Amino acid sequence: MSSREEIVQSIYENYDEDARLSKSRHGELEYRVTMAYIHRYLKKGCRVLELGAGTGRYSIALAKEGMDVTAIELVASNLDVLKRHAEGVTNVRALQGDATDLSMLEDESYDVTLVLGPMYHLYEKEEISSAIKEAIRVTKKGGALLFAFLSIYAIMYADYCYGNWKAGMQENYDKDLKPLRFKEQLFTGYDIVEFEDLFKDLGVEHLLTVGVDGMLEPIEKRPDFHFSDEDFDSFTRWYLTIAEKRELLGGCNHLLYICKKR
Repeated sequence: MSSREEIVQSIYENYDEDARLSKSRHGELEYRVTMAYIHRYLKKGCRVLELGAGTGRYSIALAKEGMDVTAIELVASNLDVLKRHAEGVTNVRALQGDATDLSMLEDESYDVTLVLGPMYHLYEKEEISSAIKEAIRVTKKGGALLFAFLSIYAIMYADYCYGNWKAGMQENYDKDLKPLRFKEQLFTGYDIVEFEDLFKDLGVEHLLTVGVDGMLEPIEKRPDFHFSDEDFDSFTRWYLTIAEKRELLGGCNHLLYICKKR
């Protein structure tokens, strides 16, 4: 049987992660909204850690803004692309590593910690807990942490309304309709409150839970979907006014849990 690390490596070796945030309107929206919220917590020259940095879209952009960035990525092929993109950018350090073990990093080293991918691919309670605790450990007191996660409801709407609903139920829910997690699932989703509860008694203050791409992914699959650049800019401005609305969160594929270390 393959390990979680091997399965995640195989996913991204056969997927164009480098284009994910630019090849679709929902990817573009995810990037724009995530960056808007990251910028709320940045100060000039602050130290930023990104875990699950992928090919470096966020890390390199933030480094170019003058931040001191450490980017950690599990998948070797993604890390190679990140390093190529980072050529000539001296204030980004790229390392291979797993979010569940940051023993190479010292306590309270970073002003802002971004966990923008690992929670999609962690299934065991111990590993989920380790990733959260490690991110908190290396963040300075008063520092902000942003954790990306997936909505189980949006996964169902986006992927299983095409003659495959029963298969989706078997993939994502147990017989009592509670979300399932296992490494062969590839991507795992959460109930919103369930994810927020992971942070109880961990020395953080919950600030916001934000949806970063709304219902755009399933809508974009319609054959008549179209946004001009002008319309998309207008849509993004509108979406930023509703991204925190509690009643809309479950319909968002990608979300951010944002907290501050006490």
